[in-house]
Amino acid sequence: MKAVCDICPRHCCIPEGGTGACRARKNENGRIVCSNYGMISSIALDPIEKKPLKRFRPGSMILSAGSCGCNLYCPFCQNHEISMASCDDIPSEYFSPADLCDAAVSMKSRGNIGVAYTYNEPLVSYEYIMDCSEEIKKAGLANVVVTNGYICKEPLERLLPDIDAMNIDLKGFTQKFYDMVGGDLETVKNTIVSAAGSCHVEVTFLVIPEENDSTEEISRLSSWLASLDRSIPLHVSRFFPRYKMSGRTATPAEKIYELADIAKKHLKYVYTGNC
Repeated sequence: MKAVCDICPRHCCIPEGGTGACRARKNENGRIVCSNYGMISSIALDPIEKKPLKRFRPGSMILSAGSCGCNLYCPFCQNHEISMASCDDIPSEYFSPADLCDAAVSMKSRGNIGVAYTYNEPLVSYEYIMDCSEEIKKAGLANVVVTNGYICKEPLERLLPDIDAMNIDLKGFTQKFYDMVGGDLETVKNTIVSAAGSCHVEVTFLVIPEENDSTEEISRLSSWLASLDRSIPLHVSRFFPRYKMSGRTATPAEKIYELADIAKKHLKYVYTGNC
């Protein structure tokens, strides 16, 4: 029996025993389950600024955990080894929600404020993030989601009450760019709107030469963000050749500064990354 996944707009129709396009959601006896539930491929105590979050609990540390899989196909992915893999393909270790919460609590003495779900696309592990976020909230710690924002409205709104901060990766500000990565611009914009009304939000924009680096695009993007709230921080980040774009040229630092200056005409907080 086929089953339809309702987490992201792909709405994968998955045959019995099959896995969706994200490699993390499976049809098990006619029901969609999180096939990588609790399987952690990467875990580290990071500065909160590395997420990047500049204006949420600055100077603190956060336990960062990631699994495998993603529902976009960015040819420039910085973490493609885990995002383009299933947990059958890479080393991973099982952490129940209680295990992850215990690990986070044990690191409070080292400045830890909670858990960041990051590295791959965390929302493909939706049920796990829901369960962990409830545990973390009960422990008095913070939940941070670092995401591409490609999620349907209903599951997002079920998750948001337990989330304290999000960094949302706005890949570009044209549908043409989102066609390249297999997504939908309006969905991500709607995620930013919903999240900004519920928790602290910062937005990352990775600038790729000849793809999304025009002054017109950054002007429209930053103007739109400002229409929501001029205080939403924007991270204008530099691209380095990776994955299927390993033969491309890194974004010139001068271009990042130029685009950041344009964004500053609209937004109160604009940061440059990897320059």
